[in-house]
Amino acid sequence: MLRKTRPTSPGRPPGAPTALRQRLAELRGPGVTPRPLDARALAALAANPGCRRRALLDGAGIDKGALARALGSPAAFGQSQFAFARGNAFEARVKADGGAELVRLLHRELGEGPPPEPGSVDAPDLTATGPEGRTARTALALREASAAGRWAVLDHPMLALAVAGAPAHLEPDAVVVHPDGSWTVVEIKSFALIDGAADAAKAGAAARQAAVYLLALEALAERLPEPPPGGRVRHRALLVCPKDFSNLPTAALLDLRKQRATTRRQLDRLTRVEEIATALPAGAGFDPARPAAELTAAVEAVDAAYAPECLASCELAFHCRARAREAGDVRHLGRAVRSELGGLTTVDEVLAASRGAAETDDPAVTALRRAAALRAEALGAPCR
Repeated sequence: MLRKTRPTSPGRPPGAPTALRQRLAELRGPGVTPRPLDARALAALAANPGCRRRALLDGAGIDKGALARALGSPAAFGQSQFAFARGNAFEARVKADGGAELVRLLHRELGEGPPPEPGSVDAPDLTATGPEGRTARTALALREASAAGRWAVLDHPMLALAVAGAPAHLEPDAVVVHPDGSWTVVEIKSFALIDGAADAAKAGAAARQAAVYLLALEALAERLPEPPPGGRVRHRALLVCPKDFSNLPTAALLDLRKQRATTRRQLDRLTRVEEIATALPAGAGFDPARPAAELTAAVEAVDAAYAPECLASCELAFHCRARAREAGDVRHLGRAVRSELGGLTTVDEVLAASRGAAETDDPAVTALRRAAALRAEALGAPCR
């Protein structure tokens, strides 16, 4: 039997993926294992699509934490070991019965069809070697479970999603297959649902992560025939958390349609990794073992789009903030301030505009001069 070959994309030579992998390995350094790109990083990357620096570093699998330490600007955030252990213990409790509790919680929230009977939930074996092997095994398990007409829970499946021209392997907490062949993403978190409601910021972050998994599932579903009438991937994820102040699991549904659309749009806007890598100077690399001067030159060769929000999601944010302050870039003051200043991009330009006296029709300059006058009046000093 002849196997059909997939045509190569226009303008992309057949060896391009291999050449890209080799180039990214050179950027990481000899013997450096690539850092996997997870859904949390993708959600943060999609929130700042204009940052070419993060797109390249994450796409190449570079450990930004180690890079920041080598540059002398270590990140001062991270999940505590206690919170990490508590989250793992809660997830193990939720999944202790082979996924039956997850299916029970999902059925209770959806209220569709008869409740699952004991022993009616399958738990496919997803064991395989390497990310590619696990991704292929997950695709096969989803295909088989969708055709079986039974409930199934895939524990930590492996999904693939193309991001900025490079593949990202993602591992959701679980995916539930319904008897009708549709799929639901499951997010298990250790923060509590108090009176059935979660903290808005934490629930929003969980929804953004789940939206990344949803996009990866949709990419996989496109390769499977005969989707259910309502579609293969459901746009509502199941959020499982401790109930009130106990360790008992409870759940809520998250509508992912808005997050999915936003994340898809932002990921599509990301500059392709190979384009950024090609523009780097010869010999540039991000191996933390390199001298600090060489690392600084390589990092500065890639444009960044720093914003204060980066401090909570990017290990390199303190380095980028220091550089933005040195350059007087107004973006370090926040996106809201940057948008109000129009064509004024540096602090020096802003100060000069506020002290000017010439006529102008620029609303940003007019507002700055008015603010300077009010400040001088409040301080009891003449405006000059």
